[in-house]
Amino acid sequence: MSHMVQILDIMEKALNGKPMSETNYQLKVFAPKVQEKVREHGIKFDRENPIPQDNSMADEVFEAGLELLLDAGAFCTSSGRTITFTEQEIRESLRRAPSKLYFGEGRDKKALVARAVGDKTPPWCLLGAGGGPCSSDKSFLTLVEGYAEIPETNAITTPALTRVGGMRVRPASPLEVLAAQRNAVLAREACNRAGRQGIPIMNSLATAESDIAFAAALHPKFGMRDSDGYMICCMDPMKVDFARLNKVAVALSLGGHIGMCFGPLLGGYAGGPEGTAVSNVAHHLMGVLTYQSSWLLPFTIHLRYVASSPRDMLWVISTMGQAISRNTHLLSLNLNYTTAGPCTPMCLFETSASVTAAVTAGLSIESLGVATNKHEDRTTPVEPRISAEVGHAVAGMKLADANELVKSLLKKYESKLNQPPLGKSLYECWDAEARKPTKEYHGVIMRYKRDMRDLGVDLRPEA
Repeated sequence: MSHMVQILDIMEKALNGKPMSETNYQLKVFAPKVQEKVREHGIKFDRENPIPQDNSMADEVFEAGLELLLDAGAFCTSSGRTITFTEQEIRESLRRAPSKLYFGEGRDKKALVARAVGDKTPPWCLLGAGGGPCSSDKSFLTLVEGYAEIPETNAITTPALTRVGGMRVRPASPLEVLAAQRNAVLAREACNRAGRQGIPIMNSLATAESDIAFAAALHPKFGMRDSDGYMICCMDPMKVDFARLNKVAVALSLGGHIGMCFGPLLGGYAGGPEGTAVSNVAHHLMGVLTYQSSWLLPFTIHLRYVASSPRDMLWVISTMGQAISRNTHLLSLNLNYTTAGPCTPMCLFETSASVTAAVTAGLSIESLGVATNKHEDRTTPVEPRISAEVGHAVAGMKLADANELVKSLLKKYESKLNQPPLGKSLYECWDAEARKPTKEYHGVIMRYKRDMRDLGVDLRPEA
C-alpha cells in the first residue's frame, strides 16, 4: 500500500469513525479499557524488582496493548471521531514494519537495527537535549557541536530555540516559523564544525510544534535531508489531529522516515505502572498505523517527578521494552529524563539507571532531558555522553544483573527525588572554548565513574 493510500485510509477513518467527545474517549473508553486489560492479563508491578525477568508477563503486556488498540482505537480531536483498526490490520502493519533503517550520509551513514532483550549489539544513540529549551544561537551551537563530538553519537537530537530576534517564540506564528528554520540551519552548521557533516539530525525541528513551522523548515536549503529522521509527536492518550497528520503527509512526500514520539504519563489516563506499560505498547502499534512511523520514540514521564528514574518508571521502561522486543521487530528508542541538573552525581546516576533499563530490555536510546527538561540552558554535552557510554557498557547484560545494578543505583538517588539538586547552567560547568567540562564537573564525573566501576560497570577513562 502506498503512503498516499494509507493517509487517505486514515483520513477516511478519522472522518467517518464513531463520533465521541474527547472527554468521553479519555475517561469512558481509554482509561477503563486500560484497567480492564491489566486485570484480564494479570499484570502486576513488582516494586522490589524494577527490572522484571518474567518473559510470560512481557508477552501478556504486549497482548494487552494490542487488545487496547483494538478495543479503544485512536481518537482524532479535529473530527471528534475514533479511528479503529482490525487485528489483521495491526498484525500486517507489524509484519511490514522495517527492522533496519539507514540514516546519515558518507562516513556517518549507519544502520538503526532492531534489538532483542539482552542484545550485545550496542544501542542506537540519538544524543542531545531531547528538545529541551535553549535561549540563544550561541548556546544552541555549543550544545550541538558538543553532541556531534561524542564518539558514540549515531544521530543528533537538538534543543528547541525559545527566542528569535530577541522575541520569545509564539506557537503557530511567524516567530515559530523563523525559529524552526534557524533550528535546522544551526544544527547543520554545528555538525559541520565538528567534522561530522553527514551525521543525521533526527529531531532538528524541536522548535517546530505547528505544522506550518514544520513544513517551512523542511525546505532543503535549510539543511534538512531525506537521510535525517522526522519526529512527530502524539498526544496522550492515543490522540491525533489534522495538524499532526499534515506533518506526516509532508514528511512522507519528501521521502523521510517518520518517528512518532509519545509520552504516556505514569499517573495519568493509563493509571499506575501496569497500565502505563500497556499504554506504551498500544502507542507503538498506533504509531505504525496512523503516522506510518518506521521508528518509535517512547518518553514516558512520571506525573509527580517528571522524570524516568523513579523505580516504578524503570519498571515501565523495562516491561514495555521487553514486550516490544520479544513480540515485534519495531525500531524503538527510549527517551529518558532526570530530575537533577548538570554537575551533580545524582543526574548521572539517574540517567545510568533509565538507560540500563531500556538497553537491557532491547531498546535503543535518545538521551536526554536534564532537570525535567524545562529549564533554559540547563544541560551540557556531558549528560548524553555518559548516557551513551553506559548504553554501550550494559549491552548484553542479563536482566537479573541489570536488576541488581539498577537497585544499587536507586540507593544513590531515590531519597532525593522530592528535592533534587538543580545543578549548574551550561556555561557554569562547560568550557565552550576548550569544548570540555569545567574542572569542577570533571571531578564529579571522575567520582561517578569510580562508583560505577565499583558496581561492575567500566566506562571510558576520562582524559
